[in-house]
Amino acid sequence: MQGIYPVADVRTAEAAAMALVPEGALMQRAATALATQCLDVLGAGYGANVVLLVGGGNNGGDALFAGARLARRGARVTALLVDPARAHAGGLAALRRAGGRAAAADPDLVAGADLVVDGVLGIGGRGGLRGPAAALAQAAMDRPTVAVDVPSGVDADSGVASGAAVRADVTVTFGCLKPGLVTGTGAALAGEVRLVDIGLGPHLPSAPTEVLEAVDVLAALSTPGAHDDKYTRGVVGVIAGSPEYSGAGLLATGAALHAGAGMVRYLGRSPGLIRSHYPEVVVHEESRPHEVRVQAWVVGPGLGTDDAAMALLADVLRTDVPVIVDADAITLVARAPGMVHGRHAPTVLTPHDREFARLAGEPGPDRLAAARRAAADLGVTVLLKSMTTVVAAPDGAAFVNPTGTPWLATAGSGDVLSGLIGSLLATGLGPAHAAAVGAYVHGVAGQQAAAGGPPAAGDILAAVRGAILAIETR
Repeated sequence: MQGIYPVADVRTAEAAAMALVPEGALMQRAATALATQCLDVLGAGYGANVVLLVGGGNNGGDALFAGARLARRGARVTALLVDPARAHAGGLAALRRAGGRAAAADPDLVAGADLVVDGVLGIGGRGGLRGPAAALAQAAMDRPTVAVDVPSGVDADSGVASGAAVRADVTVTFGCLKPGLVTGTGAALAGEVRLVDIGLGPHLPSAPTEVLEAVDVLAALSTPGAHDDKYTRGVVGVIAGSPEYSGAGLLATGAALHAGAGMVRYLGRSPGLIRSHYPEVVVHEESRPHEVRVQAWVVGPGLGTDDAAMALLADVLRTDVPVIVDADAITLVARAPGMVHGRHAPTVLTPHDREFARLAGEPGPDRLAAARRAAADLGVTVLLKSMTTVVAAPDGAAFVNPTGTPWLATAGSGDVLSGLIGSLLATGLGPAHAAAVGAYVHGVAGQQAAAGGPPAAGDILAAVRGAILAIETR
């Protein structure tokens, strides 16, 4: 599991680390790691044409010292100084001693670069790039680019890029991940994020936001033991589908089956279809939710939004087990948010942007902050869907999902996700953890399904078992 830290925590950790080492040691560690990663991207340093985009402050200093190391390896290094008066003096002197040169911020000098190193703005940068910096970012768009810590023009705390910004192929970030590298527009602009250790770890607090890794997901997936039975493995109930939207019930129920629960019970409005496709599912046609024993409920996909659907949802939310609320059920909750507010048992809501807007207002560009706000206001766990899905708990703890593909934006994909999460809740995972693990598996399934061409939701469902096997081998 990787922690994600806001800029304030990073600054505090940097100050603590610098107090224990000689002056400039932390910058030298960063520059060495940056140069190593640049050489890896280049493949070979000798004879390479490397252009540094250099702003003022420490970020520019990192780029200059790394450039000096590349020059000593035989690269032709040119530093384009956005603000010559504020360029890091020590880094500039080191570059010149190594045979590199400095020049004005001329975008024409970026043409033909084998590698561009973006050191214009660091984690303290706010707002889009302007003037010469914006022109350099535009000139670098078609060149291989490595960003220093965060792409310039991206807000490190939110991932917001409110104007011109650097598009990086690789971002080398120091000490810890920052929210802007994994959420919002910043996640797309950062390219491949490579985290390097410069000694901040002992000085960082508990991470407020985390990214799951394959080993964490594997540990959370329930593997039955010698003494387990179908009940101890978790029983999940599904209330999904209707005569008009019967496929949603099939997708959610199928995902619940594939994700590892010991038993699935169905209490939706398409009982005949579920029986014909999934004979292993126990179908309850005349029961009410409080009469059916489960460890978690999935409610909402394809359920409809009429009075009968509202009555079913209200009954489910009056039970004392975890509930995942999705799709039509979110529309119903938006009409009567008091149904979820104050529930003693865990509740997970999984809105896309339009559903979120009905619940809590427009999410805006800072999606992590929006999910946290809604989770705290409603007293539920919120999974806000997007290319970089975020999960927020009422206490502020959050996860960012690292898997997925834009091809997951297809009808029925969310029904598969809700069934996955419901099954995980039934095995005993906490709500935020279950939502994060479900999103991870769903993302891997989407990636596998998309390998054969544009996938439909049925393809994503069919890929779930393979996704779990793939996670086991990572």
